[in-house]
This record gives sequence, structure tokens and C-alpha cells, in this order.
Amino acid sequence: MSGLVETLNLLSESCGSFLQGASAMCSVAITLFFLRFWRRSKDRLFLAFAIAFLIFAVSRTGLAFLEDDESRTYIYLLRLAAFLAILWAIVDKNRSLPKGVPPTGSHG
Repeated sequence: MSGLVETLNLLSESCGSFLQGASAMCSVAITLFFLRFWRRSKDRLFLAFAIAFLIFAVSRTGLAFLEDDESRTYIYLLRLAAFLAILWAIVDKNRSLPKGVPPTGSHG
């Protein structure tokens, strides 16, 4: 029974690392997606989202390699920075709109 528990623990750790890597890869792909839109439009919103998702990729990669819980605190601070970048981008985008002009895509 002990061997089965050890095997399941090892499988769980391997699966967790795999999912961290897959999440990091997806974050990099999303970063490239937003960079492409930023290059076309020069809109700071897209650049901020690209930076945020790059931070997410770095944090996911860091989580895959860190073992102790104390180091993970710094990774979560990185994630906080990414969310703050997204929040700043949204506020900046809404504040930079001229008065009386509805945001793109709104109908009515």
C-alpha cells in the first residue's frame, strides 16, 4: 500500500509540473498575441496586457521550480504586479477617451 501512495504522489507532482509548464506556454502565446495587436494599433492597453501575461508566464515557470513555500510569496507578488498592470491599463484606457465618445464596440 505504501508503494501505491508513493507512486500516486510522484504522479501528482509530475502532473502539476506539466500543468505549470502548459500554463506558462499559454501565457507566452497570449503575450505574443497582444504584442501583435499593440504593433498594429500602438494602443497602450495591448502593451500592458502583453506585459501582464509575460509576468504570468514568469510566475508560472517560477512556481514549477520552487519547492519551499517562503519563495512562493515572491511569485505571488509577481502575479499581483500583473493584475495591477491590467487594472492600470483598463483605467488608463477609460480615462484617455474623449468626453462624449463611447468606447469602441458599444452600440446604442
